[in-house]
Amino acid sequence: MLGTLKKLRAHLDEAHQVQYQLVAGDELLALNPLIGKPLTLTHTGNIFCCHCGKKTKKSYSQGHCFVCMQQLASCDMCMMKPETCHFDQGTCREPQWAQSHCFVPHYVYLSNTSGIKVGITRHTQLPTRWIDQGATQGLAILKVATRQISGLVEVELAKLINDKTQWQTMLKGHAADIDLHAKAAELLPHIEAKLHEIGMQKGDYSIERVQSEIQAIHYPITVFPQKITSHNFDKQPVVSGILQGIKGQYLLLDTGVINIRKFSAYEVHVTR
Repeated sequence: MLGTLKKLRAHLDEAHQVQYQLVAGDELLALNPLIGKPLTLTHTGNIFCCHCGKKTKKSYSQGHCFVCMQQLASCDMCMMKPETCHFDQGTCREPQWAQSHCFVPHYVYLSNTSGIKVGITRHTQLPTRWIDQGATQGLAILKVATRQISGLVEVELAKLINDKTQWQTMLKGHAADIDLHAKAAELLPHIEAKLHEIGMQKGDYSIERVQSEIQAIHYPITVFPQKITSHNFDKQPVVSGILQGIKGQYLLLDTGVINIRKFSAYEVHVTR
């Protein structure tokens, strides 16, 4: 199997277990059946931009060449910090793209990764977003009208709880379950004034409380690493070992872990 890597494809089955596929070019490889078996990924030395397809010496913004990274709205800093959206200033790189990606409903959520955290995502990306970050629980608490609004709310909640995952802690085991409903009930009153302020600015229906169930997520892991050793194709082109589990976008091998999403657009041979 030969092709350029993309982020791991994942979905939840009826038992809330994540089913993973490795994507290399146009080919898919089911990973769950390979737990406990040898797996080797060999980087050919080639990197092809995930947008334009041109060969590039270095990958930017998870798989882009430098030119695309500079031009695409999906690579702009406001994607990382949506509260800084500059669409209304007329400086958005791709206004039409923004209309379909930023001016659509988003969720503000709580999740349990290395502990409780707040996050945001488009309304079509749950539970995928939780899976990608290695969350074992997720709960949508607010539905908002735009990406910018979700960022404004997240900034307020991030003053009270984490908005980042401690990825090494996340890979060493599952955090204890959290009553996310109780946590939401505790947190939301602290930002009520800010929610009212945003509503006055953006419209009465720009923020909606969500009544939803906590989503449990189970990952295919037989052994958690005691010490985190990261594989890096830029330093060592061959990553090989026994696949002991998968969590988030990480393959957990007996020789170390590798973040597949980080190496999007890298061309690899996959053998097993």
